[in-house]
Amino acid sequence: MELHGKNIIAGQAISFNRIAEGAPAAFTARGELARFEQATTSHVRLAFEAAGKAFQAFRQTSAEQRAVFLDRIGEEIEALGNDLLSVTSTETALPVAERLVGERARTVGQLKMFAGLVREGSWVDARIDRANAERKPAPKPDVRRMLIPIGPVAIFAASNFPLAFSVPGGDTASALAAGCPVVVKAHPAHPATSEMVARAITKAASETGMPAGVFSLLQSTRNEIAVAVVKHPIVKAVAFTGSLRAGRALFDAASSRPEPIPFYAEMGSINPVFILPGAMKERAGAIAQRMKSSVTVGVGQLCTCPGLTFGIGDEHFEHFSKNLEALIAEAAPASMLYPGILQSYKAGVKRLSGIAGVRTMQSAATADSSKAEARPSVFAVSVDTFARHDEFSEELFGPSMVLVRCDSPEDLTTVAQHLEGQLTATIHGTPQDLVEYSGLITILENKVGRLIFNGFPTGVEVCASMQHGGPYPATTDSRSTSVGTGAILRFARPVAYQNFPESALPHELRDANPRGIWRLVDGQLTKDAL
Repeated sequence: MELHGKNIIAGQAISFNRIAEGAPAAFTARGELARFEQATTSHVRLAFEAAGKAFQAFRQTSAEQRAVFLDRIGEEIEALGNDLLSVTSTETALPVAERLVGERARTVGQLKMFAGLVREGSWVDARIDRANAERKPAPKPDVRRMLIPIGPVAIFAASNFPLAFSVPGGDTASALAAGCPVVVKAHPAHPATSEMVARAITKAASETGMPAGVFSLLQSTRNEIAVAVVKHPIVKAVAFTGSLRAGRALFDAASSRPEPIPFYAEMGSINPVFILPGAMKERAGAIAQRMKSSVTVGVGQLCTCPGLTFGIGDEHFEHFSKNLEALIAEAAPASMLYPGILQSYKAGVKRLSGIAGVRTMQSAATADSSKAEARPSVFAVSVDTFARHDEFSEELFGPSMVLVRCDSPEDLTTVAQHLEGQLTATIHGTPQDLVEYSGLITILENKVGRLIFNGFPTGVEVCASMQHGGPYPATTDSRSTSVGTGAILRFARPVAYQNFPESALPHELRDANPRGIWRLVDGQLTKDAL
């Protein structure tokens, strides 16, 4: 595919008059595969005007039509073949076989998952309470409620998953499944990848008869364009994956609009791990080996990287600590997504290493700065040192972990109580450990979106029951998830129809239940017709 480097609006590559707006500014990314035109506020306006025009037509498409569209997007992505993987690897330094083949499969799988969800149809949460004219003291009205699409959605692509959390990722798939047109602000670290998959989506839209404005792509490195996207009056919800600083700024922009809108941001997590005494005694070596793998997979550039580990300081903890430090010393440096992210990582390593009482262990190999390579790191501290420095509780995005030596079981519960909101927390223990530390589990339930037992947080299963979210600052709405079928609920809102005639009701609420979906009828869950 020959790249054109332009913004894509309603299926068309759009450039602007050089006299009216000046010569279009451009940017490049790693590999310099093309020059990409910077989006302007005019691009933003045109994209959302097109999305607004498309909304009524798109929301009225049948479930089967939307499912066919989602399936077709997956097919078009697969049709890009190895060219897509090669381009993505060039831009991100992510390996093709070890990472991108699987990420493409996950991306296509997400699209198919939402296609299946839409076909089945029960996600609309249909509820029916039938009228009772004989009820005293007042007759009961007929009330029927279901979820409908919220409207045009803005999505900010992530840097670390150029497919699965980017232009064709779970946010886009779930918004389209709900019946919402999508405008994606691509991540500037992989613009060529973004253009290729955006063109696959627009092709799928055209060939399945979707309205042209159902999808648009904006390419930009500028903060003011990001703010303009969030503040456009046609936008009804935003999904974001990125840093706390950027996410909070855009969240504030969304909240300060004349019409505030939902802003679903995933903004990072340190994913604490608690290794309880029984597990430490039984399998310290095995846990250290798997911990090293979890910390370094993807060069630590995963939102679920275990960045903080606690254990009680006895001889088993010392064995674990020395084992882990040795494994990190042997770990090879690897290229990060782009040079800027490496500079932030190196600055963080320097900052933590400079704190009194920290023992730092890094990979013994030399990193190649020309390839933006990072050296894995472990920072070992006492619980007292940890408590005195908030920096240890802040995410250091990259292959690193803070290892905290506690003095007592009470220390474990104390540090857990003071943790901020997280995506995950992990507990390694025996059945007896779980009995003795039940209070710790209760604390962590209030801190995270997902609890893991005797495993590791990296590797997020895409399934109906997955919760990928957590209390602030991990996300801006702990009730939401960006992974799994529950993600569709972010882009829908409930509407109740009171005393409507049968012919004017949505099909999901009609007596005959023509969709054959599960409905809550007079308090009972059923698929039966009324």
